[in-house]
Amino acid sequence: MDSVKTPFPDCIKALCDNIKLDPYFNDFYKWSRENGVPVIVLSSGMTPIIRALLVHLIGPEGNDIEIVSNEVADRPPKKMAEEAGWQIKFHDESGFGHDKSLTIRPYAKYFEDNPNEPRPTMFYAGDGVSDLSAARETDLLFAKKGHDLITYCEREGVPFTVFEDWQSILATTKAIFEGKTSVKELAAESAEKAKEKN
Repeated sequence: MDSVKTPFPDCIKALCDNIKLDPYFNDFYKWSRENGVPVIVLSSGMTPIIRALLVHLIGPEGNDIEIVSNEVADRPPKKMAEEAGWQIKFHDESGFGHDKSLTIRPYAKYFEDNPNEPRPTMFYAGDGVSDLSAARETDLLFAKKGHDLITYCEREGVPFTVFEDWQSILATTKAIFEGKTSVKELAAESAEKAKEKN
């Protein structure tokens, strides 16, 4: 990142002008809001960029999404709005700057410590190596078709289901929410497919 000299506000503008959101994410997020399903973005990216993209692509509701990610800071003596004036402030000391498993664990621990509160089903959607640490921490992982995360899950026996886009995540989440299928059934289907493949 040290090679990027562009002032930070200009970086955000360039990304907002060029990055497209999965067209079905809006549908998923609208459904989640209507049904009281919290959405949290865990990322190895940078919070101000993610926030700007969400607001740009889905509107003011993007401000309501919780983001846990790396931050950005001035690079003294310069300020972020100046050329070469910003740097990443990592979330933790892990290789990706954000070990997502460490972010997820407190949610699970809270419900372990408060057994009288109903524990929600926790889902996670990912596609790459920065998602490996989080893969074991939730009830069901949505792993993107054609990416390395699927290979890892098959090898390690991590429960997952494949997704192609947010339309398939929405359909699966709705089916679980409505009792038409379960996390256990979906994980068993993926395990069976992995056996057939091998």
